[in-house]
Amino acid sequence: MGVPSTADFLTLAQWVGLGTVLCGAIAALGFIFKWGIRFRFVGITGFMGVLTVGLFSLSLFPLTRSVVPGAIRFSTVYDSGSTQVVIAVPPTITEDQLTATLRQAASDLFSPGRLGRGRDQLLVRARTVLHPEDGVSQPLYLGEVKRSLFNRDDSEMAIALYRSSLKTLSAAVEQPQG
Repeated sequence: MGVPSTADFLTLAQWVGLGTVLCGAIAALGFIFKWGIRFRFVGITGFMGVLTVGLFSLSLFPLTRSVVPGAIRFSTVYDSGSTQVVIAVPPTITEDQLTATLRQAASDLFSPGRLGRGRDQLLVRARTVLHPEDGVSQPLYLGEVKRSLFNRDDSEMAIALYRSSLKTLSAAVEQPQG
């Protein structure tokens, strides 16, 4: 069985909502007839209400994750929570892998909850770290992608690769470390 769809969550929300109404009715009867269990049903009804709202909210946004062919693993180094993210990639990355990884990161890091702060685009920059000599680390930015903060399926993502950095990277990878 795969990831539940939004329709599955909506169906679950409806069933749990009916259970919530049932528990609320039992709680009301408990108060009318002064049953000792009435306060427990108030708590159960409240908890069921929270579950209903949670399942309904999961039915609003899909839980799908797109996979971009050729993308490699990356880690998030910096995320402002709004419009800027920096990811780290290995120094052995190729130009095609970098393009695919930038697309993958732009897809993975999209969230409708990001704050735009006057901007309508998310900027994801990719960097690696070179070690030109022992004890020295040099961050090297390789490219960036700009995508919409509001449209999940942004067909107008702008990918820019930093050619001079890619040349520096290929020279550093070819050069044997001493």
